[in-house]
Amino acid sequence: MTTNSFGVQNRTLWEQVFAHLREEILANRLAPGTEINEVAFARSLGVSRGPLREALGRLAAEGLVTITPRRGAVVTKLTRTEFLEAYQVREALESLAVKLAVPRLDDERRAHLHALSDEMVECAQSGDVAEFFAVNRRFHDVFVQGSGNARLQEMHSQLMAQMGRLMNTSHELRGGLEQSIAEHQAILAAVDAGDAERAARLLEEHIEVPQRVLDSAEGDVLFDDEPDPPDTTD
Repeated sequence: MTTNSFGVQNRTLWEQVFAHLREEILANRLAPGTEINEVAFARSLGVSRGPLREALGRLAAEGLVTITPRRGAVVTKLTRTEFLEAYQVREALESLAVKLAVPRLDDERRAHLHALSDEMVECAQSGDVAEFFAVNRRFHDVFVQGSGNARLQEMHSQLMAQMGRLMNTSHELRGGLEQSIAEHQAILAAVDAGDAERAARLLEEHIEVPQRVLDSAEGDVLFDDEPDPPDTTD
């Protein structure tokens, strides 16, 4: 099977290209607004344009790139409105996930939630913000995976991929790590009590915190409000 410097041998070539570009985008090494020149990128990756185009089509389906007739593929840049709408959809999906998951959680998953909650406290105490939000994401994923709903899991994965780059810098919207910890602990207490409705309600309130800030002047820190330059190509 064809291999290359970035590839994984048990995947097809386009899947290798897709995984590589997806990681580059989510890590912000390919910043929003970056144009992906097919010829240049294919050459740099050591592949033909066919696998690259297939990978770009998959990235477009996930909302990570936008393909336009004149510019080709461009790394997607979420507007404030789009990011707010994504948060609203995330709230609905995760609320449903909690309602489905809580009756299904076994002792192992509950213990895992407690361990993640403790880990968030440790990250906050050490000032490791990046790791705090990585653990935070895993906490939420326990409910999504525990829901047992494959369609919900797929939709949530795609949504979080689209939101991921901004969420990595959006801790300004949370009102402090201590508040976030308290909110997670309250959710966990409801889970331990087997109260799925209360846990879902608390999670909704938790996700609404950044939405309120995002919809205010404080959210300006995440967005460059300058318009894109006009397209002057013929």
